[in-house]
Amino acid sequence: MVKASELKRGQVIDYSGTRFTIKDIQHVAKGNWRSYYQVKLKNFVTGQIIDQRMAVDDRIELVFVETKDFEYLYKDGNEYVLADPETYDQTPVSADLFGDSLQFLKENIRVTCSIIDGKIVNIELPNTVELAVKDTPPVVKGATATNQPKEAILETGAKVRVPAFIQVGEVVRVDTRTGEYLERAK
Repeated sequence: MVKASELKRGQVIDYSGTRFTIKDIQHVAKGNWRSYYQVKLKNFVTGQIIDQRMAVDDRIELVFVETKDFEYLYKDGNEYVLADPETYDQTPVSADLFGDSLQFLKENIRVTCSIIDGKIVNIELPNTVELAVKDTPPVVKGATATNQPKEAILETGAKVRVPAFIQVGEVVRVDTRTGEYLERAK
């Protein structure tokens, strides 16, 4: 049992006798009112998403989750195929397990999967990925003096704001949690 203030995105909890994955959690504090957590929960079985308000001191039961690394291979229709790097067993998973980080998913990348009772319930990409710039406006002379970022479309289709000096074909490092440009890849 942990306090609601200790919960994090991606954890699996037992709430009111049902297992949920925490999709999003926000701390809300309004003036003189008591603060609380607004938590978006995804039902482990049905896939239904609900919003739940929890007091800071609410006690929540965490569910034991096994974590294991898999390698993303390819997209097959509406499913994404992962391979166990030790046994080479392939496992198809649905897109909603990736959440917003799906836009940064590229072939042969290692992902960390949360597994409960032999079923994958959550997938996390590495904190940073290196992706090639597929399309961006050309470099304008003197644009670096104003430090105006421009939009770039990466090889996975993700749109990221990058510095003006980045050109098509360059590889950039992106934070998968925030979707922000970090630096040129070395």
